[in-house]
Amino acid sequence: MTVTPMMAALERLAPVGLAELIDRAALQTRVDRKYLVPAEALPRLLEQLTPYAQALDIDGARSFRYKSVYFDTPGLDSYYGAAYRRRRRFKVRTRSYVDSAQCWLEVKVSGARESVTKHRLPYHPQDCDTVHPGRDFVDEALARESLGPATRNSLDPVLITEYHRATLLLPGAASRVTIDTGLAWQAAGSTLRLPGLAVVETKTTSAATPVDRMLWQLGIRPSRISKYATGLAALRVDLPDVPWRRTLRRHFRGAAPLADPAPNISHRSEQEASCV
Repeated sequence: MTVTPMMAALERLAPVGLAELIDRAALQTRVDRKYLVPAEALPRLLEQLTPYAQALDIDGARSFRYKSVYFDTPGLDSYYGAAYRRRRRFKVRTRSYVDSAQCWLEVKVSGARESVTKHRLPYHPQDCDTVHPGRDFVDEALARESLGPATRNSLDPVLITEYHRATLLLPGAASRVTIDTGLAWQAAGSTLRLPGLAVVETKTTSAATPVDRMLWQLGIRPSRISKYATGLAALRVDLPDVPWRRTLRRHFRGAAPLADPAPNISHRSEQEASCV
């Protein structure tokens, strides 16, 4: 198997195990900053982090395959909450860690000052395309976040995303960085791929991380992007897209959707990394 420059750079970082990562930087309530970074810039970024960052390492693997299925109401309440920047908005998804055949049902709620709270439930991988077995969990999570009315509607699968993820632990205050590559979205029989682009996301309690500052020095600023909402807007031009219009024009619109299935990601036996 060919070792890419990014993977070679990841290998030079000190390792950290999953249990330690969760213990030091679980961050169920956090502030996220997302950046769209050219894939060829990642090795340089990782080289700058070599002296102190740690890479999640599980059985020798440092990049892991993810698949998420996003659910929404018939009226797309989750999508429109993001499109109209409502102060309280939610996302419901299943997240599958393909390499370990593990799955979680997740409810993410965005609140004041861009804070994000995530509720998670272990889920059977065979149920990843439906919320029915976990509907009570979804209802209870949304009710706790004062979003109960959204649960009166059905929640159906709307979008699938797939990508590879590497996770870094930064020193000092609890903070993590995720690097997503091989990005692909599927909705209504069409697939969109962005192989030359990565989503780098910093996750911290509040303050900017060293990665934020490094990206700022490179002239890369945070982008308005949601894997669910931006991906769905790219595949469905009938939907309002004001919050992500600049991102869509710059990075997505030139990548024409393909009328074929989402990319096939084969199963592997290693334990998967959980982005908690």
